[in-house]
Amino acid sequence: MLEKTFRPDEVEKKHYAAWEESGAFAAHPDSNQTPYTIMMPPPNVTGSLHMGHALTFTLQDVLIRYERMKGRDALWQPGTDHAGIATQMVVERQLAQQGKEGIKRTDLGREKFLEKVWEWKAESGGAITHQLRRLGASADWPRERFTMDEGLSQAVRKVFVDLYRQGLIYRDKRLVNWDPKLHTAISDLEVQQKESKGHLWHLRYPVEGQKDRFLTVATTRPETMLGDTAVAVHPEDARYQDLIGKHVILPIVGRRIPVVADDYADPETGSGAVKITPAHDFNDFEVGKRHGLEMINIFDRDARINENAPAAYRGLDRYKAREKVIAEFEALGLLEKVEDHAMTLPYGDRSGVVVEPWLTDQWYCDAKTLAQPAIKAVEEGRTVFVPKQWENTYYDWMRNIQPWCISRQLWWGHQIPAWYSGWGGVYVAETYEDALVQALADATEREI
Repeated sequence: MLEKTFRPDEVEKKHYAAWEESGAFAAHPDSNQTPYTIMMPPPNVTGSLHMGHALTFTLQDVLIRYERMKGRDALWQPGTDHAGIATQMVVERQLAQQGKEGIKRTDLGREKFLEKVWEWKAESGGAITHQLRRLGASADWPRERFTMDEGLSQAVRKVFVDLYRQGLIYRDKRLVNWDPKLHTAISDLEVQQKESKGHLWHLRYPVEGQKDRFLTVATTRPETMLGDTAVAVHPEDARYQDLIGKHVILPIVGRRIPVVADDYADPETGSGAVKITPAHDFNDFEVGKRHGLEMINIFDRDARINENAPAAYRGLDRYKAREKVIAEFEALGLLEKVEDHAMTLPYGDRSGVVVEPWLTDQWYCDAKTLAQPAIKAVEEGRTVFVPKQWENTYYDWMRNIQPWCISRQLWWGHQIPAWYSGWGGVYVAETYEDALVQALADATEREI
């Protein structure tokens, strides 16, 4: 008997439960049917689904049901993603709300903290799959996977070790986007560029051996001058031809730094002379590599001044250090002028703080080598862009692709399968036991 009022929440639950129980959504790989598969882009276990998920999953559900009705062996593979930074932040916020002063993850230690994260995953992941069922998503639920499942974790370790042995994964000291609040490297996609009203400070550096002659540089970040290792001028800038190869004295620090000729210096911008801080600016880093410059890191992980700067600055927050540098330049008569300056600042999209380019040891993937087959596929017409003009954007990105930083300084997520010895050896292996065998063999060889 039909109810007087149609209640979709009751009707949909009943029919969906019947469909799922009957195996209507199940794939049958042993059958003779032609397979059709969609891998569900795994939603993060950080909360609830949103409208974007609803749109994406509706389109996938339409496709999978259509192919299923055509008689194909249709698999919609479900899963959820551990979402390292986002999930760790959610759990840390929950802990911070406990008790009068809150709890920090460092109070718990890694093992206890991860127990809390797994508890959250069980709660949040369950909510997500419940929501997908309520949307009517016809996924093959018994096959559901999670990116931190043991099987998938093992696959991550295996692929990492394989790529390392092929030379496609390596450890290097390079600049990364460093989040001084989350204390981790983050990707370019996790950095938001925000417009800001700042200033351009014109600082005068005394030329060595030439009394009363100065080389003026313009900067939006005066505090980084503590780590300067050169000043760059354009090789064709007539104003500075006689200074190329000579030195200036870095104020406050007293360090001799060379004047180098590099196309990066734009004669039309600022004074035409650019202070080079290779450890704290991505462009300066490339200039530093071209000229073999020293790379001096002046920040710690909290973006406070470290021991590589003069004693009076150590421990200062970056913005307090900025104030002190400006005041000292002014007192020395070396602050030429200050201009208002519109610019963009990089913010961490989750922490909300300004990200610092920071020189640190990280693990990288050789994206340039890995990009070559993908580039060739488009060049040979095996992959086609519609409309065709997007090929140019694709080529520009892929042909100029940079090393991909794949490591993070997080407690939640896949750990890099590398072990470190007291003598500086690094041993990459799928298990601790395999790494130990490598380390013992290395130690034996060293003794010989």
